[in-house]
Amino acid sequence: MRFRQLGSSGLQVSEICLGSWLTYGGGVADDRAEACVAKAFDVGINFIDTANVYAAGKAEEFLGQVLADRPRDSYILATKLFGPMPDGGSGLSRAQVHTQIDASLRRLRTDYVDLYQCHRYDWETPLEETMEALTEVVRAGKARWLGFSEWPAEKIDEAARLPGVEKFVSSQPQYSMVWRGPERDVIPASKTHGISQIVWSPLAQGVLTGKYKPGEPLPEGTRATSDSMGQFMGRARDPTLLERVQRLQPIADELGITLAQLALAWVLREPNVASAIVGASRPEQVADNAGAVGIELAAATLSQIDEILADSVSWEGPAS
Repeated sequence: MRFRQLGSSGLQVSEICLGSWLTYGGGVADDRAEACVAKAFDVGINFIDTANVYAAGKAEEFLGQVLADRPRDSYILATKLFGPMPDGGSGLSRAQVHTQIDASLRRLRTDYVDLYQCHRYDWETPLEETMEALTEVVRAGKARWLGFSEWPAEKIDEAARLPGVEKFVSSQPQYSMVWRGPERDVIPASKTHGISQIVWSPLAQGVLTGKYKPGEPLPEGTRATSDSMGQFMGRARDPTLLERVQRLQPIADELGITLAQLALAWVLREPNVASAIVGASRPEQVADNAGAVGIELAAATLSQIDEILADSVSWEGPAS
């Protein structure tokens, strides 16, 4: 495993991060989920990402249980707030920031998280109120560092200019070979302010692994066929994209790597990316994903990937 500094923080995070969206606490049976976490530690992953809204709090509860017997300084734990919770709470108001951090810490069975992230931008709450509340959380020792996910560049700049508050060290955008919007504005803005990327969906929900074949039924047991995990899998039904992904296979074969490793190496080629979040449902996927670390892609290879994917690449902006 290799490690990169997370923005201007003191954190050294593994280049592969174990995520829990749609998987742990619901979409994947607990025994398999526990095996994935164990494999993550085996291969040197020290970074685990979750959110209060994942499985309505059950993902945090699962992680709190499975991590309980491990030394707290053996892993870096990140969670988020913003989305609607069963108690009706949502957003980034001062009250919600304090309510949700306490609830997350209870579920995670820890006194602090290493990284506390705003899951989206809250257009209903003044930015100053959010940043002041987050600063209070850090200074109370409940979070070490702060981050955000899917914020527009102008709000990244605005937050960085606010006086007297803790600064963000991380950004969590969707980013992959086929989803490159962050290159236009979020990554440049982040670089200016000492902020690193922790990218989600680097495998495009599994599409970039090549498991979904054009003209063939969706494989049973995959995310796309799951009632609980398949609602975001529209691109698994795009025949043009699936055909182009298959054309990437010879590139991976020539390098002696899997398609998943090629896709992860592609996002890790960007120096501003500190870590790529993977959502594994089987421990062997964790091991395969970790194998992407250290793979260097030549300029000619990158050009070949661009030519193959062509207009299947999306350049959409942040989700907030």
